[in-house]
Amino acid sequence: MPATSPIVRPTIAADYEAWLPMWQAYCRFYAVDVSAEVTDCTWRRIVARDSPVGGLMAVEALTGAALGFANYLVHPHTWSERAACYLEDLFVCAERRGAGVGRALIDTLLGLGKDHGWSYLYWMTQEQNIVARRLYDRFTRRDDFVRYVVPIEG
Repeated sequence: MPATSPIVRPTIAADYEAWLPMWQAYCRFYAVDVSAEVTDCTWRRIVARDSPVGGLMAVEALTGAALGFANYLVHPHTWSERAACYLEDLFVCAERRGAGVGRALIDTLLGLGKDHGWSYLYWMTQEQNIVARRLYDRFTRRDDFVRYVVPIEG
């Protein structure tokens, strides 16, 4: 029996137990060690009503089981009067990759962008993340920007 289309909805506080293991798997994939304190701070930002950080959860329509998430940041920028949205984290459970969950999460963000008047949605991934890039290439062509990251110790 084919999987049903996911339901994508805003992340709520009750999603924490489903979100956390997916978040941890996402961090392992990118080989980053995110502390429990930062994870807790990230979660509080995602579910806070007044935060520029938001989240979406994709859940199974019949069972409500978590399938994936998108964490995003809405921010002003200097090239438009309208806000932009940075899709910071996108994760789909391994057994549902390629089944439309990632597409549904991005489509929902694009819909939010239209509803809220964002100027654009953007994201990045590692060069070797071929599975994700197959999906992303269906939305748009990658641009030619090169990313530089300078840690600021404090």
